[in-house]
Amino acid sequence: MPEVTFTDLLADLAGHLDRLEADRTKLVVIRPGHEPMVIVPLAEFESLRETAYLLSSPANAAHLRRSIAELDR
Repeated sequence: MPEVTFTDLLADLAGHLDRLEADRTKLVVIRPGHEPMVIVPLAEFESLRETAYLLSSPANAAHLRRSIAELDR
């Protein structure tokens, strides 16, 4: 994942956001003395949340794994 300092992010916020949108990637923002933060496109964030929800049920996770294995065959 690419990283950027907070200062560099502010210096070219629109450019960074345009690259995230075009590349569908994530960007780690580093600030001294603070926990790193990640900026992601909203669609990517919603996809991650949906995946976490679907995998939160052991029965559903097992069903999804079986379906993926069947698809791979």
